Amino acid sequence: MFNGLIAYLDSIKARDPAPRTRWEILLYPGLLAVGMHRIAHWLFEADMFFLARLVNHISRWLTAIDIHPGAKIGRHLFIDHGFTVIGETAEIGDNVTIYQCVTLGGTDPANGVGGKRHPTLCDDVIVGSGAQILGPVTVMERARVGANAVVTKDVPEGAVMVGIPARSTLLDASEYSRDFVPYGTPCNETFDPATQKVEILQCQLEVMQKQLAALIAERETAEEGEAPARKGGRKSA
Repeated sequence: MFNGLIAYLDSIKARDPAPRTRWEILLYPGLLAVGMHRIAHWLFEADMFFLARLVNHISRWLTAIDIHPGAKIGRHLFIDHGFTVIGETAEIGDNVTIYQCVTLGGTDPANGVGGKRHPTLCDDVIVGSGAQILGPVTVMERARVGANAVVTKDVPEGAVMVGIPARSTLLDASEYSRDFVPYGTPCNETFDPATQKVEILQCQLEVMQKQLAALIAERETAEEGEAPARKGGRKSA
């Protein structure tokens, strides 16, 4: 158990440049919220719903993070700051990072029967501050949801989602499949959180320039192939 706690603290330290020691992380509201959720979820699974809700209520009062006792959470979830809401049927994989003011919210089932109403976040997902992920959608491995984005459809593996409604940028997952980068998904190593939008636009521009260059080269090749054919046609005439 002690080794598991140390590994959890180290996983948070690897994703947050602020703490100097593990002791600081023990004071994080996200750590307390996840710890109390483990207790609440155990009570919920044992059908002790009132006690589960009581633990949830105390946790919300202490941390400003509301995790329904029914939510299923994997290993090493890092909630950076408070005001996050995680619904009853939400499922969260391992090494997921959620920044402040995020909602994993539910939608009304079409048939009026309760069931899976909240999102599923797979392993290594990062959700930016203020993002809303609504309904029984699945955010696949290593996907990143930008700040204030609203996700209402499934997100493919490695995608970077921005906007309202959220749409995938032209970034390729292979471009940034490296060590965790706090606060966002930069195009280069000199990244400043204040310029995240500019960075994403620069990435999109680079990709479009490459696509345009490929189209021009393809057209030139086709024209060069058509020129000898036209000359041959004139000689035969």
